[in-house]
Amino acid sequence: MDHTSSREPGGRTLSAPRLRDGTPERAGLDPGQLRHLVDEIRACTEGPEGPEGPLDGGARPWAAGAVVIAGRGPVVAVEEATGWAVRYASYDEKRETAVELPPEDRVPATVDTPFDLASLTKLFTAVAAVQQLERGTLGIDALVGAYLPDYTGAAEHGVTVRQLLTHTSGLRPELPLYDCPTDEARLAMLRAETPTTRPGTMYRYSDLNMLLLQHVLERLTGRGLDVLIRDGITRPLGMTSTAFGPCPGAAATEDQRRPWAKTDRGMLRGEVHDENAWALGGVAGHAGLFSTARDLAVFCRALLSGGSYGPARILGPDLVELMLTPPGLGLALDQPWFMGELAGRGAAGHTGFTGTSLVLDPATDTFLVLLANTVHPRRPTRPDNRVRARAGTRMARAVQGA
Repeated sequence: MDHTSSREPGGRTLSAPRLRDGTPERAGLDPGQLRHLVDEIRACTEGPEGPEGPLDGGARPWAAGAVVIAGRGPVVAVEEATGWAVRYASYDEKRETAVELPPEDRVPATVDTPFDLASLTKLFTAVAAVQQLERGTLGIDALVGAYLPDYTGAAEHGVTVRQLLTHTSGLRPELPLYDCPTDEARLAMLRAETPTTRPGTMYRYSDLNMLLLQHVLERLTGRGLDVLIRDGITRPLGMTSTAFGPCPGAAATEDQRRPWAKTDRGMLRGEVHDENAWALGGVAGHAGLFSTARDLAVFCRALLSGGSYGPARILGPDLVELMLTPPGLGLALDQPWFMGELAGRGAAGHTGFTGTSLVLDPATDTFLVLLANTVHPRRPTRPDNRVRARAGTRMARAVQGA
């Protein structure tokens, strides 16, 4: 087993080791469980049968393609790609079936394929906000209205920064910004939006929380969110494949058309899938980033190492601990519906609508990233998280069986 701590006994952060390729045994993980993990994900890109029965009604594979990377400490124990980054030309709504490209026109998924991260973008917005907390320029319990007095809906109801980060603001899940005719109309709708429940009283996951947080950060710093994430997170960590779109080489997502989607844009590849993020120009607090599995593994390692990766430090250990302490700041904690048996010990992570997810487990110093294009060529009729949960369970058992 190969583990290296990033802290001295007194708590001071040291230079954290970079990722390096290894074997399950070198990482202190059970190779049999990781082999099952990869085989089960591969099966879900090759046919409609998942490890626990048909997926999405048995009509098509869970995802056209997928990339998985997992490890413990600084050791990457498995990194595999399966299926297709681009498999379908369109979706035939009359026949209710995917229209496949000729084999010679398909694009295989590789470990270097970027994917549309969808809501994994929220993690980067959250880290950008926590960086401002660390600098003392943003208050965790400060009123949003103190930074955005013209956002009258949130200001008049006393919404706080903490409530945005913990999804307890009371704001509804989303707004139809994509239907607004102008940028001014979209901004006016967002500014006027009021909570539907009293802030601070209940959890309600909402894209609007991270959109408001984006505007807080941009007003506070005078810089765009894309610049904040690039200069504060991806560039220091060497995440050269992570950025807001367009991203021409990315895995394809959806033949986006009504009635199943909210806009009529056709087959998407390299353009953000989320309709509101698209309407906002591709840079949004809740969606818009593209990345590779390897880059996200670096992001996971930085958080597991107390905010450091190599010589770079994006956060201090105390701030990382704050993010990982219930209820979590920007991170979902111990959610078995997508973490499987990794949940229950303080594991943290997030999912994205396009088929992306990541989980990091401080208790065992492990990480698991699964990127897939489950919405290619059309979003599923119902969410199916069994593949994600099963992968998390395999990872947990890989630790236990080592």
